[in-house]
Amino acid sequence: MNYTSVIVSKNEKIGMITLNRPEFNNTFNVPLAIELNNALLEFENDERVNVIIINASGKNFCTGIDINDLEGKSNIEYLEWVGLMEKMNTTIASMGKPVIASVQKIAVANGIGLVAACDLAIAADNAKFGATAINVGLFCMGPAVPLLKSLGRKKTLELIMMGELIDAFEAQRIGLINKVVPAENLEEETLNYARKLANKSPLALQLGKKSFYKMEDLDFKKALDLTNNHFATLCTTEDAHEGVDAFLNKREPVWKNR
Repeated sequence: MNYTSVIVSKNEKIGMITLNRPEFNNTFNVPLAIELNNALLEFENDERVNVIIINASGKNFCTGIDINDLEGKSNIEYLEWVGLMEKMNTTIASMGKPVIASVQKIAVANGIGLVAACDLAIAADNAKFGATAINVGLFCMGPAVPLLKSLGRKKTLELIMMGELIDAFEAQRIGLINKVVPAENLEEETLNYARKLANKSPLALQLGKKSFYKMEDLDFKKALDLTNNHFATLCTTEDAHEGVDAFLNKREPVWKNR
């Protein structure tokens, strides 16, 4: 499809989705929400792509939902609208390919929700994060879902009730992001991070991610039963045997994705 609110590109085995509403601080509106989800699914179905990065053009990563779209809707229309705004949460969780957020400057409201929804996240040392909707009489109910999964109850409630900003180092400490890098090195460091994943067995990575999300909310015994079944299936693949043989014979594996 033709994209305007996001920029879609490829770098080797890495798919890049760039939020592209810099004049509006990359806030979510209907076109951005639809295009982000379509781009994610396009890369999920592209056999040439192993890993996906979500970054942003302009000064800030994403400052939430465009409040210019807020007024003049019925309850049913609001429900449909907000469902689009939060669709990326379930899209990313249902995909096999890992999704990395690459964050500069401000990521608040739906921006912090997107970061939390991504499987992994890298942030510039000048990045700040917040669930700030409470400060304008709203509430980060949608972002609270991936935040709770990432951070737990107490820290999520603090963020969504207080509406205060935290810096990148605090975000790393509490588990919202994986790594903090100098702002001038953000693009390079994110690509290096993604390349490490891109060179793993695509099949193992995708089956493994799907297994993780399926077992996440199960009780301990059911989670082990499910993941044991998934691991047994993985062991029957050509790539599993290729990886073991390459390790034993001290050579680089050649993945066949089957």
